[in-house]
Order: sequence, then C-alpha cells, then structure tokens
Amino acid sequence: MSIGVLSVGMIFIAGVFPVAIYFSTVSTERTIAAVVADEAFAKIRIYAEGDPNDSMDDIDVGKLEDDRLQDFNDANIFPATDGNKPIEPNEFAYPSDPNINLKRKQYYWSALCRLTEEYDSDTNPNPPVQVTVFVSRKVAPHLRYYEPDANTGGGVDWPIPEYTNRPVPVKVEVGQPGLRDNELRIDDSREKNFINDGYTIVDDETGRIYRVLERYPGNNDDIILLDKDWCEDCGDEVWVVPPPKNGSRGPCIAVYQRVIQF
Repeated sequence: MSIGVLSVGMIFIAGVFPVAIYFSTVSTERTIAAVVADEAFAKIRIYAEGDPNDSMDDIDVGKLEDDRLQDFNDANIFPATDGNKPIEPNEFAYPSDPNINLKRKQYYWSALCRLTEEYDSDTNPNPPVQVTVFVSRKVAPHLRYYEPDANTGGGVDWPIPEYTNRPVPVKVEVGQPGLRDNELRIDDSREKNFINDGYTIVDDETGRIYRVLERYPGNNDDIILLDKDWCEDCGDEVWVVPPPKNGSRGPCIAVYQRVIQF
C-alpha cells in the first residue's frame, strides 16, 4: 500500500516539473521582452531625432501614413537608399552590445509605425506616431524566418545569411465572410500556418492588438477565434510574426504599443 502511494506521489511530482519549468520560462521571457521593448522605443526615438552629420538614418515622418502600418526598417520612410535596408541588423538584436557575436543573440525586436493625426508640413509637422513593437526569440542560428514582401502582402524568404535572418512581422490578408464578430478567415491557404493558437495579431489600419485563442482544426483550419470582436474600423490585413519555415514554436513573445511624439 505504501509503495503504491509513493509511486502515485512520484508520478504527480514528475508531472509538475515540466509545468513549473514552462511557467518559469514564460515569466523570464516576459521580463526580458519588457526590457527589449524599452530599448526598442528608445532607439526609435534616437532615429527620429536625426543625426545632423548623417541624414540617411533619419525618419521622414512625412512618409508615414495614418491608415496603415509601416515597417520601421522600411527604406521608404528614410531618405533614398537605393532600396537597401538602412539599419544595421545588430540594432534589432538584444543585447545590443556590438562586441557580442550576432549568432549568439536570441532576442530581437521589430517595429511598425502609423500616424495618429494627419501630417501637414505647415500646421502639423510632428504628429503623434503610434509605434507597435514585436519582441521575438530565435532559439537557433540556423532557423529561417519569413521576410515581408510589400508586393504580395505575404512572406518570402530572402537569400541572406542565416544568422542575420530574424523573426519579423509579415502582413496576412483576412476576411469575415459569414463569420461571427470574433472570428477571421485567412484568405490565402498558403499562409494559414502563419497564425496559430496563442499568437498575437495587429490590424494594419488601426493598429489594434488581438490575441488568437484558437485556429480551428480540420476543414476550418483557415479560421481563427479572437479574444474580442473585430472592430468596425479594422481592415482586411493583419500583421503577425510567423513561425520559422522549418517548424518550431511561435517566436513572438510579446507586443507593446506606445504613441510617441517624434
């Protein structure tokens, strides 16, 4: 009898350990994510202030829009750079210490920007900017992630070195034909695996943040259930950080948002 009780107790304890490890990992990552986000907002402010000695890395607020989100690392919101990405990849890694090899870094941030008021060079040259920061993890240097493609709204894999490839948000087209107010359908079947249970999505037009409670199984695996109703002002595209091409868990740890006066 005593041996049976002991065996049951040992099984119970063995089952508790993985759960405890998981919640400890989640707590640690959320703490790190808050620090990474604070650093991201600070860096964005620095870029917004502008460098009098180098105008190539200064944000041009006049190129932002109020009805869609734009990638902070998009050359279009900086002075002309011949289509090249203007910011060095190490800037998006944490810790940001350039003396640490980029291959060893596991945490990265990306940002999307949207005007909250209409820009006018005379009457409103510095309108408030809604900045949404995605904090993600990369558990191994060999993992390959999707890069946003402005022409298709989906994800494409760039021929760049693996260690510089990092988790970033991409745009996915969605709709609500005949669905409940808290459901969305992923339009392109090739992109349905970009959004899974527990993921965070951001509406492209308003910047509103939604939590995905579930992506339905079976024949309805292109439909996602949200934590709240889809807003009337929301559009038909969302931003999300997809999983790596070769599997593994979702990379996005947290999403933060602030309104900043540049």
